[in-house]
Amino acid sequence: MKFIVSEKNSSGRLILIISDKEIIGKVFTEGRKQLDMTRGFYQGEERNKEYLAKKLPEAYIAHFTGKNSVALGVKLGFIDEDKILMVDKIPHAEVVVEG
Repeated sequence: MKFIVSEKNSSGRLILIISDKEIIGKVFTEGRKQLDMTRGFYQGEERNKEYLAKKLPEAYIAHFTGKNSVALGVKLGFIDEDKILMVDKIPHAEVVVEG
């Protein structure tokens, strides 16, 4: 399974933005909530789950968007299931990684 991963640097700390490949380029809206997957923030490189399992512990903040991305974050222990935000049936979670 492939994910789109964008790696950003903020004050020398790594921010990972992990998204399901099939939702990149789309916009999801529900009430006042919106996920705009067309933004450059979400654009990145294709990566697999093995890469993410190694890279996530190095991150300061991680954003997960999409069913597969969020499921991986839960499986790896980075996301509490009760903290997942839903926007038009698309799960999204943001976490501060404490390593």
